[in-house]
Amino acid sequence: MNNTKAAGADEIRERSGLLAQPKAVWAVAFACVISFMGLGLVDPILPAIAEQLHASKSQVSLLFTSYNLVTGVAMLITGFVSSRLGVKWTLLTGILFIVVFSGLGGTADTVNGIVGYRAGWGLGNALFIATALSAIVGLSTSGTGKAIILYEAALGLGISVGPLLGGVLGSISWRGPFFGVSALMVIAFLFIMIMLPKIPKPARRGSIADPFKALSYPALLTLGIVALLYNFGFFTLMAYSPYVMDLDERGLGYVFFGWGIMLAITSVFVAPRLQSRMSTVSSISIMLTLFALDLIAMAVGTVLGSPVTVIIAVIIAGIFLGINNTLITTAVMQSAPVERSTASAAYSFLRFMGGAISPWLATKLSEWYTAEAPFYFGALMVLIGVAVLLIRRHHVNQIRMESSH
Repeated sequence: MNNTKAAGADEIRERSGLLAQPKAVWAVAFACVISFMGLGLVDPILPAIAEQLHASKSQVSLLFTSYNLVTGVAMLITGFVSSRLGVKWTLLTGILFIVVFSGLGGTADTVNGIVGYRAGWGLGNALFIATALSAIVGLSTSGTGKAIILYEAALGLGISVGPLLGGVLGSISWRGPFFGVSALMVIAFLFIMIMLPKIPKPARRGSIADPFKALSYPALLTLGIVALLYNFGFFTLMAYSPYVMDLDERGLGYVFFGWGIMLAITSVFVAPRLQSRMSTVSSISIMLTLFALDLIAMAVGTVLGSPVTVIIAVIIAGIFLGINNTLITTAVMQSAPVERSTASAAYSFLRFMGGAISPWLATKLSEWYTAEAPFYFGALMVLIGVAVLLIRRHHVNQIRMESSH
């Protein structure tokens, strides 16, 4: 009898619509949108910061490096922290860090100052996003798959609106976007405080060693390595392409808004359909290969001196990245018999390491060699990621076999 009731409850959860969510889920999703604005917020103002603070492209790229490096390393302690503070207070603590350090970033007078404050911002980001995904999945009434789609939609919306806001505020002053995020995260703090119920702490307290133990599972390790490699391409696009599009702050904001809209739409509407028709390995491999070809198109556009080619290729890249993000995040959540937050933290640690190295390396390659070199290198790393996935595909295929039963 009890088993029948439990099965019925699961079936109801899976049948519930994507939008039929408790208020608490929408509160976390809203906060996610604002948090993810921080990722693309600085894109439109990179050239302006370089010019006004008399810094090189590689120096300015450290805004991404410090943010991603601290986010990645801090991912390793998120389970340890959240199991002691609880989900709600971990989210609120992360938001407070973002409020403080994004605001301080707007007061800096040197690139090194901004880089330092972005590191503090990254710590808050780690505490927030690792906990937010598990909170949305845990509170959702629509099942894991639809909850992840909602999370990816929030990610896509935040990534798309961030550059738009950055372009508008950045056209007034490069400091504006930093203050804008700080103010919006205060609103997110209030939403979480009021609307998120107290979630019981887990019976078992997390250990700092948990994410490393999780990486002993071959499927999770494989997906983490693939993410590390494809993030070389992702952050080459984010941190370097603004320099070759020949646009002002508003223009760059519009381009990355278009990119983010493509990412959001495909992550919600296209990825689930592709997932139902193809294996996880095949669909991820195809999307990443197309993304690599898109990066090569950016390189060709740079060689030909055609900013329009680069602009179109950047917007199109959102299609491939949106689909891939949903596919790989869904796979990660089922890749190891550990808590979702632990799997997310372990995977994100590897993913953000790629995001920490690639912005600096991309801009350095342009200084050492040619303007198109970063795009070719990014494409190469993405293709190596595809090769790793294909070589170790039996581990990832096992996820689909288990989840289909």
